[in-house]
Order: sequence, then C-alpha cells, then structure tokens
Amino acid sequence: MPDAFPLPDPAEALAALAADRSRRPVLVALDFDGTLAPLQDDPAASRVLPAGVGVLADLAATDGVSLALVSGRAMADLHLLAEVPVGTLLVGSHGAERARVTPHGLDRDVVRLTDDQADQLATLGAEAAAVARGREGVWVETKPTAVVVHTRLADADVARSAEQESLALGERLGTGVMHGKAVVELTVLHASKGEALIALRDEIGAPVVVYAGDDVTDERAFEALGEQDITVKVGPGDTVARYRVQSPEDVVAALARFRDALAPSAG
Repeated sequence: MPDAFPLPDPAEALAALAADRSRRPVLVALDFDGTLAPLQDDPAASRVLPAGVGVLADLAATDGVSLALVSGRAMADLHLLAEVPVGTLLVGSHGAERARVTPHGLDRDVVRLTDDQADQLATLGAEAAAVARGREGVWVETKPTAVVVHTRLADADVARSAEQESLALGERLGTGVMHGKAVVELTVLHASKGEALIALRDEIGAPVVVYAGDDVTDERAFEALGEQDITVKVGPGDTVARYRVQSPEDVVAALARFRDALAPSAG
C-alpha cells in the first residue's frame, strides 16, 4: 500500500550536501539491521549488503566524512557482523555502548553498572526467560545493559502475547522499555539513539548529520536531529523523517551516489 503522505527520495538533498564544502565535516550515521543489512529470521545471519561494504569503506576514507553505525545490537555482536572500516564509530545497545574500530579491534568505552543495576539485570534475565518458556519462536538475548525478548520467529498470536507480557514486566520492574520490530528491549541503563547521535555530532563538530534507519526506535534519532540534517526512513511506516527509501538496497545505492558526488570536491 502506498504511503498516505509520500516522502521524497534523499538523492537531491545528498547531492546538494556533497556540493557544499562549507557543511563539513558530515557525520554519516546508519542503523544496521533493516538499513544496511536486510532483516533475517536468524539475527546471526545479518550482514551488510556486499555492495555496501565497499561504499562504506570509501565514505570512511573521504576527507570531511565521519562514519558511524548506530544500532540496538550489543557492541560485540555489531562488530562481529558489520564489515566496517577502521575508524568507524560504533554505537551499540541504542546508545549505551560506544567504540571505535581500530586496526587491532575495538577501542571501547567501558560500561559500568551499579550493584543495583546488575541485580536488576539478573532479575530481568530470569523473568524474561519465563516469558519465553514454552513459546515456540520466542527467545531471550542478554546484553551488557539490557535483556531483549525476540518474537520474529513466533506465530502472530504467540508474539503478541509475549510482547505484552514483556512490556508489563518492564513496567512492573521500572526499567527502560523499547518496543521495536518483533522485539521488546528492557534496559537498566538509560540510552537513546537520539542522544547518542547528538553526542557524536558535538564531538565531531559536524554541522550536518545523515541518518538512516528502519525501526520505530530510530524515530528517537529522527526527532533529535534538526532541519539541517538528512533523516531517511527505510521502508514503510509512519515517521518524522524527512525522506524515505524502500529497502537496504536503496540505502546502499543512495550512499554510492553520495560518495561519487563527494569525490570531485574531496581532498
């Protein structure tokens, strides 16, 4: 079904950005699953589209461009699956984890929980496991700061009930709750993709952020950015983003055109 209020493709905005050297450095920040990597039933099978690997490497090597991945995945998982070049900034767990890719691995900001937060995380893990128990296709992932109930492989009715129980669990325990596509994440440490992006922009001194994402959790990032930024919703659904593309393939194609447009003015 077509969108009731169609959004433009970002091609024109990206071309204008590439032509304007006064708007450097540019922070190109991208979600992973559903944005650079097509969604998979098995999350461990997710990979950046092959054409995207080279495009990301070229962008990271371009003068005046900083590259970041901003994902809900745990940092170790994101680093393992995302084939990104040295120098890429990685934001995991929706902003709770930060790192930079180096030639020798990750230079990570250490996440420290208080004793109370660690106890709450353990309680979350046990109670989330009870939510998943006996429900085919529902499974639990434990992150350094959160527990995630995944329902992508479950039948619709099973997924719905598991997600409702997970949301109720978060409310009862007073945790942070993020309800995305076939996931409910319960976190003991406040984190937001929007806040993470603003912090990255300020550190880099970037007057413009290009951000693309597909999930409801990416709306926080879109909301945090301003009119000077280029926000791109990937796929269908209501959004506050200014632009839209339909698929990860479209994301890679748009980034390739942006890379090519930057080339004459790079240096």
